[in-house]
Amino acid sequence: MPDATDSFQDLRLPLLMTRRDFLIGAAGGLATRVRIKALAFDAFAIFDPRSVVVLADSLYPGAGLSDEWRTRQFEYTWLRVAAHRYADFWQVTEDALVFATNRLKLTMSGRNRAMLMNEYLRLKPWPDVIPSLESMKRAGLRLGCLSNFTRNMLAANVDGAGLQGLFEQVLSSDQRKTYKPDPRAYQLGLDAFKVKREEVLFVAFAGWDAAGAKSFGYPTFWVNRQGLPAEEMGVRADGAGETLADLVKFLTG
Repeated sequence: MPDATDSFQDLRLPLLMTRRDFLIGAAGGLATRVRIKALAFDAFAIFDPRSVVVLADSLYPGAGLSDEWRTRQFEYTWLRVAAHRYADFWQVTEDALVFATNRLKLTMSGRNRAMLMNEYLRLKPWPDVIPSLESMKRAGLRLGCLSNFTRNMLAANVDGAGLQGLFEQVLSSDQRKTYKPDPRAYQLGLDAFKVKREEVLFVAFAGWDAAGAKSFGYPTFWVNRQGLPAEEMGVRADGAGETLADLVKFLTG
């Protein structure tokens, strides 16, 4: 049976994507139909972080290290933005790992610490990613990453996955010394693509990122791979699904 990406590959540009047209609210209650020209993906919508979890739990079985590390990792990004004490995502990730091991009273060798950190440089793409991205690229959409990862982290993962030719832009919030959902991070997409805000579809992995992008004004699709409820932040993504194949269906539907 053909999948969504197969049907997308057969489209021709003049007939491209009914759902690429969004009705954007304007002053006085009127609405303007806007055509999506570019997509900006969060890194985790592209790269599967589960290998980090598997490694942490194999090195320290039953300790709960992966959960404690991941929670503190993202708390540190937001705390540093709020406190105006910026450190990049690589440093934040290492600081969170140190905190997690201390809190759980684990002994960590330098070798294990390096193994866990370096796993963030060799993440594999989700199985649906490459065929979906190739379909969107052939259909004439401009593609980019917009992530809290550092530029080195993004480059290592893009290169390792063989995705160099698919992304026109690879953007790190480190370029603004902040983190999503700070509007300054989302602004990177507009500055790089040089299009209107409503012409960039942001593709989020986390519910908070979907809410942040939508609040910024991006049309937003949430790749909800974890099957989580939407965040209660007063906004909802324009579309949602479990994979990038669902994103293709959204765009072609």
